[in-house]
Amino acid sequence: MNLHEFQAKALLASYSVPVPDGRPATSPAEAKSRAEEMGGGPWMVKAQVHAGGRGKAGGIRKAESAHEVFEAASEMLGQRLVTAQTTADGQPINTVLVERVGTVERELYLSLLVDRGRAQVALVASAAGGMDIEEVATRDPERIVTELVDPAAGLQAYQVRRVGFGLELAESERRELATLLPALYRMFTERDLSLLELNPLVTGGGRLFALDAKVSVDDNALFRHPDLAGLRDASQDNEKETRARDFDLSYIALDGNIACMVNGAGLAMGTMDIIKLHGGEPANFLDVGGGTDAAKVAEAFKLIVSDPKVEAILVNIFGGIVRCDLIAEGIIRAVGEAGVSVPVIVRLEGTNVDRGRELLERSGMSIISAQSLSDAAAKAVAAAAEAGPR
Repeated sequence: MNLHEFQAKALLASYSVPVPDGRPATSPAEAKSRAEEMGGGPWMVKAQVHAGGRGKAGGIRKAESAHEVFEAASEMLGQRLVTAQTTADGQPINTVLVERVGTVERELYLSLLVDRGRAQVALVASAAGGMDIEEVATRDPERIVTELVDPAAGLQAYQVRRVGFGLELAESERRELATLLPALYRMFTERDLSLLELNPLVTGGGRLFALDAKVSVDDNALFRHPDLAGLRDASQDNEKETRARDFDLSYIALDGNIACMVNGAGLAMGTMDIIKLHGGEPANFLDVGGGTDAAKVAEAFKLIVSDPKVEAILVNIFGGIVRCDLIAEGIIRAVGEAGVSVPVIVRLEGTNVDRGRELLERSGMSIISAQSLSDAAAKAVAAAAEAGPR
């Protein structure tokens, strides 16, 4: 789950991490009032969307007066911002952050993320801040400093010193870093974050402060942090993904035309791969979970058919916890309830698989049974080609 910049900075401030004086606003009048409350412009008016590249897309503007703050907010709020990291439709701007402009001497990059391969927190820093870290990694990889933090030992003082020298900080700034980095690491671990990125982290007057911040929280840990869960902005999420979350379904929309419904994340990845192998394009990742039932299957079908790009549906279910005959009954019921009009290809395997296939064949519906995953993928690609666009 992603936080908006103003939410991320409020969280940083609660861990005594220096951030600029800034306040959110949801209307032009409120934005002007926020600027006047802070006093002493100029200010930056920053669109709050879950995407990077806002500055290049016109989502960050400088205002010299409170009236200019009002005008900038008027032009942003209620619009959709299209950046290099959004779809062509962009993201809705419902909030702006009005922030006082401070002294910026240097822009640095600093982030913490989970290195899953090593099961450690990776601290990544670079003296080349204010730009895409991927560009720095490609053009000047030697300018990136990486420290892996063992969760048993925690962040060590020598690692903080390495980062300080890697960022080419002055002595006073390194002392600041010695306080800043442990606070960031504590925030990362205590709040179950998956990403904490300060880009840029800036220097000014011998101090360090977070000029911009991106925070992502591990969805699986939100039950431990109801205060963070309440910060979710559903307007920034894909509508289908939000709806899927309400029914405990794992759904990610893709660009293809063959929808997938699978029980198990690994099986879902394999299903998408074999669709590609047979020349097709998956329309989604959809994991209904190991303990699926007819109600969840029905909601999954409704999600799938709401995508106009879908020309065929491949259902790949392994019946272990739930028997294949019960799954087949759920599929038959769901296809009828959801009003599915595209070809449905079903591959079942597991407990009572023969009985499940028999139920599908005798259903009287246009459900195509497959014997193997490869057979199912081939039939789905052929069915989609024959059906064509809806």
